[in-house]
Amino acid sequence: MRKKILQAILLAVAVTGLALGGPLVYTTVLLVESNVRASLNENAARVADLLDEQYAQKHTIKVDDIRIALPKTSYLKVTGPDGSVSRTGTQTTGDVVTATANLVPSGSIELSIPADRMRRDQLSEGGLVLLLLVLSVSIGTVVATLTARRLAEPLQHVAERATRLGAGDFRPDARRHGVQELDALAEALDTSAAALAQLVTRERELVGDVSHQLRSRLTALQLRLEALAMHPEEETAAEAGAALEQADRLAEVLDELLAAARAARAMGAEPLELATELPVIVEEWRQRLRAEGRLLRMKVPDSLVVRATPARLREAIGVLLDNALQHGDGTVTVAARVSEGTAVIEVSDAGLGVPDELAGHIFERGVSGHGSTGVGLALARALVDADGGRMQLATARPATFVIFLPVPKSDDLLAGVGWRADPGPR
Repeated sequence: MRKKILQAILLAVAVTGLALGGPLVYTTVLLVESNVRASLNENAARVADLLDEQYAQKHTIKVDDIRIALPKTSYLKVTGPDGSVSRTGTQTTGDVVTATANLVPSGSIELSIPADRMRRDQLSEGGLVLLLLVLSVSIGTVVATLTARRLAEPLQHVAERATRLGAGDFRPDARRHGVQELDALAEALDTSAAALAQLVTRERELVGDVSHQLRSRLTALQLRLEALAMHPEEETAAEAGAALEQADRLAEVLDELLAAARAARAMGAEPLELATELPVIVEEWRQRLRAEGRLLRMKVPDSLVVRATPARLREAIGVLLDNALQHGDGTVTVAARVSEGTAVIEVSDAGLGVPDELAGHIFERGVSGHGSTGVGLALARALVDADGGRMQLATARPATFVIFLPVPKSDDLLAGVGWRADPGPR
């Protein structure tokens, strides 16, 4: 993108330079020649006046008396009224510049100088104009580079923002670029992100509520049918057994539907090595914390692999680190481990932690104890949930947030296929 913008601007600068530079150099060459010829014509006219005065007073012409008024390298040829020819100076062979003037009552003069001096002036003046043209094009190139960078970086950032939005990152981005159209696009992306976040949250809550209610009703129904299946009447017991079988099938269908919904949300998830991914995420925040005089430590096993979407994992951990930066204190620790077949990522700091009255509602949208929007943690939890994981507050004082992520099976890693989520409800 930046290359295309730079090429377009440089092409415009080059075309402008050629369109103006060529005629300007040519005009400069003509102007130098015009000035030389005008000066020589003035000298010729002045010499003619002096000779006319000599003729009027003495009736004879002496060209040596006016030699001091001539250019040093000039050659003068005078044809007097009586037809006599007088010369002074050295006649130059080759390219010369000549001026003529008439005498009174008759006769003429011819004044010439070598053209070498004029050519040198033309070359120097034209070279100076050409140098100024090259300098202008160089300045234009620098301006074009800066302009291309100024235009390309915001466009690239907006494109990355749209990509993260498509990957499920619904966090608002406060960065603006000072370009009205791009800022309007950023505002539209933030508005869309907020709307999508609400839709995802409502979908997750709806699926959870529906699955809970259906499971509760199915469990109650299965218990009643199991009791009826023990009825002494064979016909009643048979009907109850058939109904119980249909209820079991309905429970299996419900499990499959819930598993399909979770798999659709986690479609972009893939096996990730935390030893590779976490350092990249952590390094971005290490500099920010260091600027505040704080440290960021990381502990991660070399062979720990999880199944997650890279963009979602990066943003979810970024939310927790930003939360520790804004509201925590002391050293921030990011640690990863395996517990009972599940990958656990802990983010903690040495601050005062979460107030007791907020600990149970910290992941609810709009809940914040420090004047922030209360959106970050809710979105982070939604991102982790979308990959089939969980996020929770392990300890409130000091604050320790934990992300649970599924670990791919060894045969999934060898086959290069996605990991199948547990069909059971969360």
